Amino acid sequence: MMTMSTTKRVLLAAPRGYCAGVDRAVTTVENALETYGEPVYVRKQIVHNKFVVASLEARGAIFVDELDEVPAGATVVFSAHGVSPTVHVDAAERGLKAIDATCPLVTKVHAEARRFAAEGYQILLIGHEGHEEVVGTTGEAPEVITLVQDPADASTVELAHPDKLIWLSQTTLSVDETIATVDVLKERFPNLVAPPSDDICYATQNRQAAVKAIAPQCDVVIVVGSGNSSNSVRLAEVAVEAGASTSYRVDGIHELEEQWFAQASTVGLTSGASVPETLVDDVLRWLAERGFADVEEVTTTVEKLTFALPPELRRDMKAQQP
Repeated sequence: MMTMSTTKRVLLAAPRGYCAGVDRAVTTVENALETYGEPVYVRKQIVHNKFVVASLEARGAIFVDELDEVPAGATVVFSAHGVSPTVHVDAAERGLKAIDATCPLVTKVHAEARRFAAEGYQILLIGHEGHEEVVGTTGEAPEVITLVQDPADASTVELAHPDKLIWLSQTTLSVDETIATVDVLKERFPNLVAPPSDDICYATQNRQAAVKAIAPQCDVVIVVGSGNSSNSVRLAEVAVEAGASTSYRVDGIHELEEQWFAQASTVGLTSGASVPETLVDDVLRWLAERGFADVEEVTTTVEKLTFALPPELRRDMKAQQP
């Protein structure tokens, strides 16, 4: 819907940007470089953001796709998205010093997968095929985990043993779409059990709630985040579903187009959980130069959660202290 106000303004969603898991992962790489020296290898992107990866590369991090690209005996950091057990085994066999920066909320889902597999459940994992988090979680119990991507998938999935079922989910999904997918699954499998606690992480839910709060008033919503960032992509979708006229996901100001704002009076702005605030500041300056200088921050909740650094890194940092 188009707003009637003639005053150009920006509604800035809060919370936005870095979550506790991302902050922990990025800080892990930074501290590993300081503690062990260059190079420190990182399996996959530490978080799904081009700017963050480039910044860490400039400081001496080397990003690789698989462990066979890491020299024997080197230090390697596992990304926030988690890895399957076979990756831990491979790292040990190659004599690598492994620092596990998996988000604790992803680690929780891994633990649930192991627990319910051991209890004899078939597991329906709601998530996106090929996403690193899904690959890692599936690796915990591949023989009993079946991937379900969306409600359409839920309507056709076939199971050989559907008598004892539980669902788990990727942590960065759209809350609403996950509920819709579960509803379809429950219709087909009435005995489907829900996990003991919500798998979608607090930060994903909070950012979606914040963008829902501003979307009905916005002609355009800009989501800062990379294309491989699941939670950023979902934010852009949620904005339109919640009432924004249109939304765009951008990595930074170089992707903004003047024409998007030609008829707009209210612009919404948010960022994904792997996005540093400096990129949001860049967009605010870009918008201000085009008349959108009036900025109102709309806060739906205040986040205070923090996660400790990986224990193996904390131990080595402490050992270096005088």
